[in-house]
Amino acid sequence: MSRARELGLSGEEAAERFLRKKRFDIIRRGFRFHRGEIDIIAYDRQTLVFIEVKTRRDLGCGLPEEAVTPAKQQQIRKIAEAFLAVNHLENVPCRFDILSLLREGDGGFSVRHICDAF
Repeated sequence: MSRARELGLSGEEAAERFLRKKRFDIIRRGFRFHRGEIDIIAYDRQTLVFIEVKTRRDLGCGLPEEAVTPAKQQQIRKIAEAFLAVNHLENVPCRFDILSLLREGDGGFSVRHICDAF
């Protein structure tokens, strides 16, 4: 496994722990549809939240959330629509969040939660 993939997986695990502490109910990780994926799907009370997790070792390539470009946002929206249709959730309130994680010196992560990001 590549270092980038390892970092991404450990970031997603840290993101899940973060969300559970905030009392999110995680219902799915890694929902794939065609060529795309939504990292985490969870309920925040009555709202279904589609969460994109971006993890970086440092800021050399910019802030993690800057990688969620308009094209990536559009792709996530399409995958979310498919998830809603497949699961017959047409009238559920939804939103899109980003969890921006940055590796810290102790091996942990600092987490920035951007609610209703797009």
